[in-house]
Amino acid sequence: MSRDRHRPDDDEISAFRQALREAGVRRLRTNRADLGRARREDPAAAERRAAAQAASEAGGSGRTSDGRVEAVRPSEYLEFALPDLPWRTRQRLKRGQLAWEAGLDLHGYTLEEARAELEAFLREASVERRRCVLVVHGKAWGTTSDYPVIKSHVNAWLREWPAVLAFCSAVEADGGTGAVYVLLRRRGEA
Repeated sequence: MSRDRHRPDDDEISAFRQALREAGVRRLRTNRADLGRARREDPAAAERRAAAQAASEAGGSGRTSDGRVEAVRPSEYLEFALPDLPWRTRQRLKRGQLAWEAGLDLHGYTLEEARAELEAFLREASVERRRCVLVVHGKAWGTTSDYPVIKSHVNAWLREWPAVLAFCSAVEADGGTGAVYVLLRRRGEA
């Protein structure tokens, strides 16, 4: 197979342009999409939006639940991904090949403090358009529980967070089963 690219001569170029004209192809005048008509403002939608914003500003417990969670073992490998996440992206995350851009260490926090820190961290990462972050949850057993409380809750919380596309336990160099890589949806992504 030849690596030389065929260069069209003037006759070929003229024939191509003639075929375009005959097909009715016209040159674009502008390079912008036609957005069509402006959307009509729905008063009910505006009220719902205002109520949702007021509820989120009122504080509350945030987006993550504090109900019962499934206990995980200290050395258990954590993994979650949305079904439509590309296989290659998932494999790169599992191998630690996606560079994490920010990290959060939850050692020393109470459960409620850990949840608040994680929510604030994920919100900030989303605003800053981070793609992959590292969350160190540790493997320590709770003082009143026979399982790693923070790790078990982080496993549940991340599954509920809307911007999380996937997460999995980190490679040994980044904390192993005491940390997770979190792949986030960037703002504006479907």
